[in-house]
Amino acid sequence: MKTHILTLLCIFIGTFSTFAESEKDSVKVHFHVSKTNIDRDFYGNGATLDSIFSKLIADSISSPTHRLIGVKVTGAASPEGSVDFNKYLSEKRAKAIFNEFRSRGLLEDSLAVFTYIGRDWNGLKSEVEADGNVPYQRDVELLLERITGPNPPSHPLTALKALHHGEPYRYLHTYLFPELRASRLTVEYERLFPDIKIPDIQLDAPEISSYIITDDILPLPYNCLGEVKECKPFYMGIKTNMLYDALLLPNIGAEFYVGKNISLTADWMYGWWDRDRSHYYWRAYGGNIGARWWFGKKAHEKPLTGHHLGLFAGVVTYDFELGKGGIMGGIPRGTLWDRCNFISGIEYGYSLPVARRLNIDFSLAFGYMAGKYLKYEPKYGFYIWQSTHHLRWLGPTKAEISLVWLIGCDNYNRTKGGKR
Repeated sequence: MKTHILTLLCIFIGTFSTFAESEKDSVKVHFHVSKTNIDRDFYGNGATLDSIFSKLIADSISSPTHRLIGVKVTGAASPEGSVDFNKYLSEKRAKAIFNEFRSRGLLEDSLAVFTYIGRDWNGLKSEVEADGNVPYQRDVELLLERITGPNPPSHPLTALKALHHGEPYRYLHTYLFPELRASRLTVEYERLFPDIKIPDIQLDAPEISSYIITDDILPLPYNCLGEVKECKPFYMGIKTNMLYDALLLPNIGAEFYVGKNISLTADWMYGWWDRDRSHYYWRAYGGNIGARWWFGKKAHEKPLTGHHLGLFAGVVTYDFELGKGGIMGGIPRGTLWDRCNFISGIEYGYSLPVARRLNIDFSLAFGYMAGKYLKYEPKYGFYIWQSTHHLRWLGPTKAEISLVWLIGCDNYNRTKGGKR
């Protein structure tokens, strides 16, 4: 009889002594670079999630000894890439983790508190401090202290890349950045009964842990207070060279950003004006394809902005005659290659933001132009061939002041206030 009374007394006291006791635990889930979907085969994410799901169901959802009181979801990314894109990744990854639990009926929206870190500089700082193989480790630590301090440099990623000619950055990108590409989900619960063991009575309640799933992607900044667009980041420009437009040569071009500061370009012009009675001809058509490498602070902040160097090649044909003698590029009535002159070269330029979705691109190219051209005179209603010449030109081959329309969900410029 005394034993039963003592047992009941212990249960009664233990119950009230633990109502205020809460516990939490966390687990980390990794993401591929620039991805927001959970890959169960990556970094053992599948096994990690399954263990959390089973523990929540067995020890918390169906257990009378535990009660969920909150869920904290933190999205983060590694420092590479633009600030806005990293913020976007941070938010999408955090929501991807939470949705894994919500879809199984384990968590409710009302319990969740989301935090979007963006570029996880503090996480990188901790990783560097724990890794003894980082090149120039002390210099890296000092720079990260500045970046995470009250007065960070205006372009922290650029500063990190420039440190010791990029040697520390290459190590960090290869070995430490993957650990930052994660998101954390922390489940906080309240234990209603203490762990008590009494002869013949088992009062132990398995302890549930809060779980954190981590998600990361380097480039992160996106305005987490703003609306997130449901689209994959994409950078493209549609442009027209206003110098050619002023010469009555309509033209259009396209540029696609393919990553790693590289873009591909293509453009075409076509103007075939004539006045037969007066023998006025102003004709030209042709196009170019090329590739550009973007560099400098602006280029690291957002693709298709700032300085660029490029290589290009193209074809052009023309027929200019203003009432007297005329010049025709290529040999008429031949193949396409016979009728054209060929151009190739290298260009330098700068793309200047002028509005939210508009840039003006200035560029000048030097290279080589080769082919044949004819000189003729219009007489008696005919065009009399005079001579054939070989063109071999080395020097300026293209000038550009282009109006560029930016296309893509993340492809827009900052305002003066720093917002997009």
